[in-house]
Amino acid sequence: MKIRIKGNSIRFRLTKMEVETFSRVGFYEEKTEFRDQIFKYVLKSKGKIPHLEADFKNDTITMYLPEKDKLIWANSDRVGFQHTIVMENGKELFLLLEKDFVCLDETIEDQSDNYPNPLLVKRK
Repeated sequence: MKIRIKGNSIRFRLTKMEVETFSRVGFYEEKTEFRDQIFKYVLKSKGKIPHLEADFKNDTITMYLPEKDKLIWANSDRVGFQHTIVMENGKELFLLLEKDFVCLDETIEDQSDNYPNPLLVKRK
């Protein structure tokens, strides 16, 4: 699982195996270890919520996906989910959860478990 943060925008991207695992167990976690602390980012399913939610507690960003969406995501063509949370101070937090596609440009990272990029498929 990859995370991208820019300002008040958080994006989680998951490979095929990660989406399948999450859809089966309702939980997926990654961590980055520093000398004195561990930063975690977690995806959890949650009942009785209408859309993506998130919080940040104990050095962990947790994004919540409605249980009903978790059950169908892995076996559908749906790329992902997004939601903007309007906070009490009037600021917005944008959340994006999506399947990780093969990059169009050259990269050194292993992409063997990524979803086929629809733009690459159209080019062939």
